[in-house]
Amino acid sequence: MKKMLFVYNARAGKSHVAENLSEIINTFTAGGYLVTAYPTQYRLDAFEKISENAEKYDLIVVSGGDGTLSESIKGILKSGVNVPLGYIPSGTTNDFARSVEIPKNVSEAAKNVLEGKRYNIDIGSFNGEYYCYVAAFGAFTDVSYETPQNVKNVLGHLAYILEGAKRLNKLEAYELTVEHDGETLQGDFLLGMVTNAFSVGGMKQLITTKDVFFDDGLFEVVLIKMPNGIMEFQGLLAKLLVGDLDPKHFVTFKTASLRITCDEEIAWTLDGEDGGKYKVAEITNHRKALDIIIPQKTFAQ
Repeated sequence: MKKMLFVYNARAGKSHVAENLSEIINTFTAGGYLVTAYPTQYRLDAFEKISENAEKYDLIVVSGGDGTLSESIKGILKSGVNVPLGYIPSGTTNDFARSVEIPKNVSEAAKNVLEGKRYNIDIGSFNGEYYCYVAAFGAFTDVSYETPQNVKNVLGHLAYILEGAKRLNKLEAYELTVEHDGETLQGDFLLGMVTNAFSVGGMKQLITTKDVFFDDGLFEVVLIKMPNGIMEFQGLLAKLLVGDLDPKHFVTFKTASLRITCDEEIAWTLDGEDGGKYKVAEITNHRKALDIIIPQKTFAQ
């Protein structure tokens, strides 16, 4: 039999994976796999388990939120083994799964691992550390990892909104220099995102989805200029809700790499997790670096 490593975060979301664990393993076993199931015990456990054991398996499947997925991707890439990755989303937001149309239902997502197609996707690196779909700084970007897991489990996506609302009076601008493709721009920015996804923070309006391709070697970059007062900020929020990223308030472009510098350290978020604080951020797209299983219908022409 082929060998599968199934790594899952039983604390992610509302623990639907734990409730359906027997059914999921049965699905994989019936599909011809000898399954080794491993529940993560701490942050970076998925990364460690996968990076140390990837070569022993024909397929790696992970279940959890965006953070668990990100750890798993880093683990595969560090291992140097070209093993495909299956994903069962079970977190609160699941931005990447939304983008590639992996089913929300854990049983359906398990079937997709067996019936889906392998697809090579781009992966980003941030100062040498791999990430899956978003590197971000600024207003509200730390909400996902600052919000307690038990609150997210009870309230779901509303927990992010409530936590973000607490910060409306603490907006801070960063004076940045941004270099890409031979161009340099400077300005005061409230928030910035370097993405490869249709959805960020559960919101699709932030990205023009018709321009997003997961294997083109390019990021979609959105920088939000610092508003002049709370009234203008409220107007910005209204524009975000309808996807109106006008040049007066937003800078948008596509690039394979960029460098962002600031005189002060900026806190970054990578795939919804704490990414550390830096004065310089070197961000690079690694084209088609990972083999992942997605539904057959996704991106069908």
